[in-house]
Amino acid sequence: MQSKLLRGTFILTFGTILSKVIGLIYVIPFYQIVGKHGTQLYSYSYVPYTIFISVATAGVPLAVSKFISKYNALEEYAVGRKLFKSGIVVMLFTGIAAFLVMYSAAPMLAEMSHPGKKDMASVITVIRAVSFALIVVPFMSLIRGYFQGHQSMGPSAVSQVVEQIVRIIFTLAGAYVVLKFLNGTIVSAVSVATFAAFIGAIGGLLVLFWYWYKRKPYLDELLTHDKGTIDISLKEIYKEIFIYAAPFVFVGIANPLFQFIDQITLTRALTDMGLNKKLADVAFGILNFESHKIVIIPVSLATAFSLTLVPSITKAFVENDRQSMNRQLNQTFQVLLYLTLPAAIGLSLLAEPVYTAFYEHDVLGTQVLGAYAPVAILFSLYAVTAAILQGINEQRFTILSLLVGLLVKLALNIPLIKMFETRGAVLATALGYSVAIIINLIVIKTFSRYQFRLVWRRSLLIVIFAALMWVGTEIVYKFLLLFLSPASKGQSVLIILVSAGVGAGIYFYLGLKSGLVDRLFGDRVVRLKQKLRLRT
Repeated sequence: MQSKLLRGTFILTFGTILSKVIGLIYVIPFYQIVGKHGTQLYSYSYVPYTIFISVATAGVPLAVSKFISKYNALEEYAVGRKLFKSGIVVMLFTGIAAFLVMYSAAPMLAEMSHPGKKDMASVITVIRAVSFALIVVPFMSLIRGYFQGHQSMGPSAVSQVVEQIVRIIFTLAGAYVVLKFLNGTIVSAVSVATFAAFIGAIGGLLVLFWYWYKRKPYLDELLTHDKGTIDISLKEIYKEIFIYAAPFVFVGIANPLFQFIDQITLTRALTDMGLNKKLADVAFGILNFESHKIVIIPVSLATAFSLTLVPSITKAFVENDRQSMNRQLNQTFQVLLYLTLPAAIGLSLLAEPVYTAFYEHDVLGTQVLGAYAPVAILFSLYAVTAAILQGINEQRFTILSLLVGLLVKLALNIPLIKMFETRGAVLATALGYSVAIIINLIVIKTFSRYQFRLVWRRSLLIVIFAALMWVGTEIVYKFLLLFLSPASKGQSVLIILVSAGVGAGIYFYLGLKSGLVDRLFGDRVVRLKQKLRLRT
């Protein structure tokens, strides 16, 4: 059972990471096709869409997964099937309702985004194009949750990857054909690109239908072993589900809500300062699309790895095994920091060649990415601390911490933008997330009686290693700048490969020599150390 759980967790984690990596790589050709104005329009639609999709699904798929797993363990398989049939109807209803609301609210959302009269109709069109995906995604998410509840992670992982591949192919091909062959406008190209979310969802759904067809005989056979001793009404089922799921709505929309605050305030604040409206729009695109897509890379990798440790935290908490839980919490925080800190520092240091490699050489883009990269550490910490609150059954506090964080962001965003321009919005995000994380950490300490002493000591060691890595990378980077230019795409890629390679080598070597990597990742590094002939 344990090996099956670990295998399933690995499959789902790998699928999620692969999906996110694919979702990142496409921005390079997409930017080349639609340019800065196109990415601005894309951002105006995708941030509201992410919020709507989180509300439409309401965390139900995750809750359904836990609910079905719980009753399957009791051999009450019919309860899970009853929920699944009802949930399909509910998700179809919420999906269609969310689509109608977003489609109808497009003019209001466009006006709130302050794109200017010239672009108002364009933003409305793009928002309405992406809203169609809301019809399919909640329905698809519930089926994924049903499979996960049966400890079958393959269907979810494969459907995520297929959904992403189909979406990206349609996005790039559609935008290219509209602009190069049909002589269409940027608005039409971006509308096709955002409508690709609907096409991708159809692709992911077809994969799930195929898995359902293949697995249905097995799932039906489980019903023949149903004990039938529990008679629970749909009202009771949904009450249990929504109590569990509500906090996950807030966790899922945390980042989009912070982005939405920037969407409705950044261009307005910059134009009030006297900045040209076109330049203000460029700054918005750089912050909310171009830089954000890059910054989310270390977040995805570190968070996915750390969250695999959360089930063991839940188990230790339920069994009241404080020693085991403290050990798991120590490992979770250390792994998170060990993976995220060097990535964030390296990204900030190499902001100029990285931005050039992904998009084009741009002074503002370099400045914003350099300031934004360290916030990746906070994004990761918030996601993991929220997951730990779930593990210790105190997820209700995630709502409180997020609301306080958003209030800090909302209160400080415009004043900080007027002081530091676009980087002020980044600082406001960092402060908002910091407050939310502090609240989460206080709750973890209070309810789990967890002491942070070991984490603080190890964190200091990780910071020292990261500082040494930074020094080594900086020296190599400055040396390369003597004969390579970060204004060139090809040379930027070379700068990144050499500088990041040296930095990663220094950091990993220090981790191996100190024994820190052994403590964090266990036996998995033994063979690597033997190959490298390193001794602690």
